[in-house]
Amino acid sequence: MTYEEAVAYIHSISKFGVKLGLENMKKLLEMMGHPDRSYKIVHVAGTNGKGSTCAMIDSVLRAAGYKTGLYTSPYLEVFNERIRINGENIPDSDLVKMVDYVKPLAEQMVKEGYNHPTEFEFITAIALKYYEIQKVDIAVLEVGLGGRFDATNSVERTDVSVITTIDMDHMKTLGNTIEKIAFEKAGIIRNNGLVVTYPQKDEAMAVIEERCRELSARLIKVDMASLRVKKATHAGEVFDYKHLKNVEIGLVGMHQVLNAATAIEALWTLEKNGVSISEKALLEGLKCARWPGRLEVLREHPFIVIDGAHNPQGASTLAKNIKDLFIYKRLILVIGVLKDKDVDGILNNIAPFADVVIATRPDSYRALDADVLAEMIKMRVKCQVTAIEDIGQAVRRAIELAGKDDMVLFCGSLYLIGHVREILRFDIIPTL
Repeated sequence: MTYEEAVAYIHSISKFGVKLGLENMKKLLEMMGHPDRSYKIVHVAGTNGKGSTCAMIDSVLRAAGYKTGLYTSPYLEVFNERIRINGENIPDSDLVKMVDYVKPLAEQMVKEGYNHPTEFEFITAIALKYYEIQKVDIAVLEVGLGGRFDATNSVERTDVSVITTIDMDHMKTLGNTIEKIAFEKAGIIRNNGLVVTYPQKDEAMAVIEERCRELSARLIKVDMASLRVKKATHAGEVFDYKHLKNVEIGLVGMHQVLNAATAIEALWTLEKNGVSISEKALLEGLKCARWPGRLEVLREHPFIVIDGAHNPQGASTLAKNIKDLFIYKRLILVIGVLKDKDVDGILNNIAPFADVVIATRPDSYRALDADVLAEMIKMRVKCQVTAIEDIGQAVRRAIELAGKDDMVLFCGSLYLIGHVREILRFDIIPTL
């Protein structure tokens, strides 16, 4: 099997659909010999900020000398990004070997009367086994969707459960209220476990607190009173948190300060389970942490910025950061969204800030057509709005329109941002 065939096979598994429940995944882990028992686990759920928080935790652990596995989704440019060891993507050859290993087990499950693993279950199984084979010390696992029935929640135990900001997203699957969504996210909390949470809305926090009481889990909240931001620019932030002074992060946006504080609390909590992290490693790891596609500045003069905001909360946060952290003359917005998202909520938060808008179509079967999106945008703004279905053409047109004092902002879906990032980095920016 070649690398291309392996990735094609993984994607072909989507034909089996998505099924709620952990029975299948637990059976697969049993057949693999419970690989998750061989390393410590940090488990991260939430609506927004999961990836950034995972990246910061992973970076600090590496700075402290631990061998780490990082499992995230979706990927931006290459599939291998989803499974990393010490910051490096799984090599093509190793991915092929892992597909060859898990595929017969999935086929055996079907013979025994189980459902075929879903695509996400299959990838999760690869990651968990690969981390065992590579003898990682700690795996940082990002929840794919929700938490309670997510494939990552099939692991037997976690050393710390982390819940980032909770808001409205995936309502058809998780529920149409903050309380229902919070209940699903809180599904990663374990009996007598350690839980760290980002500052939540009252409704979400009440659900998390109740779940912790039910399971006798210890809850640690980010202490907003001890957080002081000292500097915030389009290059990153500097802040104090509790006894830590002048903490630097390169991830851009005020929300990343809160994600960093959440990561800090998770790392301190992890120390209760035998993980040693010096203050030097903590500060170094946070400073070095990177998470592409999240308020990422690819170029200045003009600013070229990409952000994976794909729900109303993310779009609201993006709009505030663009206003507070950047100085520009005109905002040229290129946006593409998935049709199963809260498109109205996204547009209401970001479209009014634009001087020119180009609607395009993300590379996904779930994408909203560019002309449909353009009509929705025209209902909200008085500026020039154009529909360009092809992403490459949309990127080039936006760059052509931008003066050196302007900003070109690409947002709306990670499926769009990954494609845009690749076009910009390898085709357009090198020639500017």
